[in-house]
Amino acid sequence: MEPKSELNAAAAIAMINEYVARFGAAVSAKLDPLDAGGYTDVRYGSLVIGINAVVEHGVLLILARMGRVPEINKQRLYRKLLELNFLATGACSFAIDDEREAVYLRAMRSLDGLAYVDFEHLMENTAAVASRLRGRLPELQDE
Repeated sequence: MEPKSELNAAAAIAMINEYVARFGAAVSAKLDPLDAGGYTDVRYGSLVIGINAVVEHGVLLILARMGRVPEINKQRLYRKLLELNFLATGACSFAIDDEREAVYLRAMRSLDGLAYVDFEHLMENTAAVASRLRGRLPELQDE
């Protein structure tokens, strides 16, 4: 499958790796580059934030791990996440990984035209929203 981005896969990965390194320098941390699948994760305060270059779809995903879906009252949690998605998450939104039974706060941006300042904003905004909303989701289990 051809990438939907105007960037080829190697150029997209190289660009994101450069941004990850610059971001690490800005926050005085050594961050790992993307792996062969286009993924790395970083500690940002108490959060673990995943950085995923999905080049076959031409997008960058930023994923803050929020916790595991509880065994009981799943429907109530899903409704709460939808309600929070309406206004409380800003440019982010909640997503559920059904296979892992995990809840993430995610931000997504096209790889085309992605500047470092956009990457930095996505990281900082996702971390800020996740930190702010974590206390409103006590039903999520720690991972």
